[in-house]
Amino acid sequence: MEAAARRRQHPGAAGGAGAQPGASFLQARHSSVKADEAAGTAPFHFDLWFYFTLQNWVLDFGRPIAMIDSFELLYYYDEYLGHSMWYIPFFLILFIYFSGCFTPTKAESSAPGVALLLVMPSGLYYWYLVTEGQIFLLFIFTFFAMLALVLHQKRKRLFLDSNGLFLFYSFALTLLLVALWVAWLWNDPVLRKKYPGVIYVPEPWAFYTLHVSSRH
Repeated sequence: MEAAARRRQHPGAAGGAGAQPGASFLQARHSSVKADEAAGTAPFHFDLWFYFTLQNWVLDFGRPIAMIDSFELLYYYDEYLGHSMWYIPFFLILFIYFSGCFTPTKAESSAPGVALLLVMPSGLYYWYLVTEGQIFLLFIFTFFAMLALVLHQKRKRLFLDSNGLFLFYSFALTLLLVALWVAWLWNDPVLRKKYPGVIYVPEPWAFYTLHVSSRH
């Protein structure tokens, strides 16, 4: 009776030495989780941002290949209906994701080297998206909303983590590239005639068609 009572009070002892490895494993795992929580680091999602940037390039540049046999229908979808269906949810999702990339620890507000390496291809893609898609207003509105959110969260002592910094740096680089692109072609008479509106952001494909391919 006394032995049974001791087994009920100490169930791990019933297994003898065989129960110790399981308990040690759980104890070690619990300690590692506690160590991760104590460190409190927000890891940079390299796989997420790498594949996201890669699929952006592949899908966007692979689209013209699919447009050969059915051009007119796809051109209408791409230029009119597709812009609203794709770009607005695209930037909205990015902003929603960005709104969750804040940390109360200022030491975590730094971007690793792999993030900085991806900033250039990511920013270059968004430059292409903004200029070729003619969505500068949507882009600049999203960027200013991100900037306003950063300033608002800073008052609460919340800082961007590595993923938020990557996205913010990518958009900042995009804005710089768009500004350089517009400044370079500011006095181009041919493109000025093609884009007579207040917002002058020439398409790269139009520049290639009018100035590069026409020479051959």
